[in-house]
Amino acid sequence: MRRICVLLAFPVFAAPPPATFTEHTIASDLRGGYQVVAADLNHDGRPDLIALGSGMRELIWYENPGWQRHILATGVNRMINCVVVGGEIVLASEFNNEAKNSLGVVNVLRPGADPAQPWTATEIDRLPTSHRLRLARIGQGKLIVVNAALTAADTGGPEYRGHTPLVYYVPGEWKRRVISMENEGVVHGIFITDWDRDGRDEVLTASFTGIHLFTLGKNGEWTRAEISKGDPAPWPKSGSSDVTVGHLGKTRFLAAIEPWHGSQVAVYTERAHQWVRRVIDTTLNDGHTILTADFNGDGQDEIVAGFRGAPRSVYLYSAPDWTRTVLDDGGMGAAACVAADLNGDGRPDIACIDSNRLKWYQTSGTLPMRH
Repeated sequence: MRRICVLLAFPVFAAPPPATFTEHTIASDLRGGYQVVAADLNHDGRPDLIALGSGMRELIWYENPGWQRHILATGVNRMINCVVVGGEIVLASEFNNEAKNSLGVVNVLRPGADPAQPWTATEIDRLPTSHRLRLARIGQGKLIVVNAALTAADTGGPEYRGHTPLVYYVPGEWKRRVISMENEGVVHGIFITDWDRDGRDEVLTASFTGIHLFTLGKNGEWTRAEISKGDPAPWPKSGSSDVTVGHLGKTRFLAAIEPWHGSQVAVYTERAHQWVRRVIDTTLNDGHTILTADFNGDGQDEIVAGFRGAPRSVYLYSAPDWTRTVLDDGGMGAAACVAADLNGDGRPDIACIDSNRLKWYQTSGTLPMRH
């Protein structure tokens, strides 16, 4: 166990204490670790962790707080993403970057009486390069599962030109419905957010053509709006790879990794109804995950970005000048990270997965007093 002290830089008037992270290794025997999901699978009030590995044939979950290992599904090939909806899990597998080699199987997993025993799988769809699955709420409590393919079904690398499907499923019905076919090239990342604070979620996508917002209108039709073109380099080095939303008090910002599997961390702030791009780091090697959370309780989100290439690390960036500090120096080539309160102390922790390891970083330190 290693203790990591991260000094977060803020304006003098904020005077937040430093956030301290204690590193815990949950697993070191994964193969092709690709996604970590925090969800309460046994309904005991504590978030457990699902570890998805593309090189594994078993979907694993680890039970909080002892992190006992359980199997959710067996005999699954080339898993790429999953999402928990209600008491079920939607899982995408048989993935390949080249659409001609990607079946894009989508299954729904359902538990038996004991969630620690393997769940039952039912196939609901086949969409080539099914890649990102996320849960969204589209009003009046209605849930949907968004499925963003990586590429068009009739394209291939390195250009990947074509229109890339963005679809969704209504739980229980599990029929594919189309959100849009307007995105082009590789669509690597999506993020669900209530963009206009109307109680209905919107979908942000990050692709070769930039960052776009998809909104469901009252007429049942989805519209697409450009937020930014992302990295201005020529195709296929253009656009954005992963995107998230953060807040500095009441001010919203976007953070992105750019371009696809890129080296840049970009922050977007809104000025006069335009989103202004600022690159705060250019040193990532195979950047692959980005998130925001307020780790020291001062009302300002930090950015967490992980990358898979050497020197393999996870960085934190702190407002107002986005000072960079190291969370894990060489011990975690993060393919995915998630923020969740894993020990029930009321503050977010971080869990990350790489090709072999699943770790969580316990947040501690004194929170600032509220007046």
